Amino acid sequence: MILAGFQKNSFIDYPGKISCVLFVTGCNFICPYCHNADLARGEYPERIELETVLDFLASRQGMLEGVVITGGEPSLNKRIADLCGLIKTLGYPVKLDTNGSRPDVLGRLLDEHLVDFVAMDIKAPLDRYHPFCVQPQIADRLMESIRLIMASAPAYEFRTTCVKPFVDAAAMATIAQTIQGADRYVLQPFNRRAACLDPAFNGEPDPTLLPDAMGELKVVAEPFVGHCAIR
Repeated sequence: MILAGFQKNSFIDYPGKISCVLFVTGCNFICPYCHNADLARGEYPERIELETVLDFLASRQGMLEGVVITGGEPSLNKRIADLCGLIKTLGYPVKLDTNGSRPDVLGRLLDEHLVDFVAMDIKAPLDRYHPFCVQPQIADRLMESIRLIMASAPAYEFRTTCVKPFVDAAAMATIAQTIQGADRYVLQPFNRRAACLDPAFNGEPDPTLLPDAMGELKVVAEPFVGHCAIR
């Protein structure tokens, strides 16, 4: 297995833990504001042998506290269960970042206790996913993943990148109602500094939501979830 990126230390990617971050390549979504555009296209910014990563993790036992697998979309990788299992044998909890499009894979990972934390991105109200994904019945699959996570994940968060024109107060209310009762919901501002999958999102007009607007979205979401935060 070849990984597309490897960040040795992170203080923000796994809540409450010092982690390292593994990047897999390829995605089944085409989010225009994606700031990992090369990974979304299936490219390899780096080519890192799995054994190199496992050797690093073995050498950092007692120092690192967790491992994050992100992308791209990790659930597309045919060896994702093997990767999680190998990391777990080294004693590390595993956090999986996912777009929620493959509940069958997610269900297997949860059933086999291969992930300890799931972070699922929710791009927009589930019936408005056409800018991100044209797969039929995607809303049903996303809803299945939401239910799986809330019922079975040891720890989890849902998160939304707040960017014009996809997220406003009405969209936020719909999303928050969809995950009503969730433990944790994180709102993320759009990262304009990175090269986006659609270059128009690096131009004008600026699609960034400013702090006051982010705060207003948080107020909308808070009544529906246990904890809402802006990251």
